[in-house]
Amino acid sequence: MQSKKSSTVANASAKAGTKKISEGPIERKMKKGENLFHDLFLDELKDIYWAEKHLVKNLPKIIKAATTPELKDAVSDHLRETEEQVKKVERVFELIGEKAQAKKCDAMSGLVEEASSIIEETEKGSYTRDAALITAAQKVEHYEIASYGALAAFAKTMGHNEAATILAEILEEEKNANDGLNDLAVKSINEMAMGEWTTESSEDIE
Repeated sequence: MQSKKSSTVANASAKAGTKKISEGPIERKMKKGENLFHDLFLDELKDIYWAEKHLVKNLPKIIKAATTPELKDAVSDHLRETEEQVKKVERVFELIGEKAQAKKCDAMSGLVEEASSIIEETEKGSYTRDAALITAAQKVEHYEIASYGALAAFAKTMGHNEAATILAEILEEEKNANDGLNDLAVKSINEMAMGEWTTESSEDIE
């Protein structure tokens, strides 16, 4: 006959064995989930890397097309900042043990194409062109703000603290760039563009 003590030990062992078996699949799922999250983070990082490099190539066109020295200076400053951001993103790749690779960002490609269309469709030397270019540039900034906000949060969740700090730093730079463009539009460019429209309307009436 099996003793009560032996029966208790056997039951405990059986329970422990059951627990171990049930935890196995859960642990494997967690590891798989972590890999998927890493893949998501990496995919978004490749996206913004392409976007920043694409901007470096195309911002000079906006600088050349801009009417006012103020907008030329603002975009020139952001071009230099963007060049540094490319290096910062490359550092993030390094920190997470991945090779820096770019994946075409359809959103940024479309936004840059929109800016090119504005240059073609607006009058050279007009304030209206500057107002439209600021709008296009702010759309770019908003996309970057959304991207870097998500990336910084992802990095923090994954424990990539140094990478998270770098991404948060770029996020603040994009927010500041957007604020600067907005101030330029509200404080001067929009009013001057409106003045062009008002003058043309008056001439039509006469």
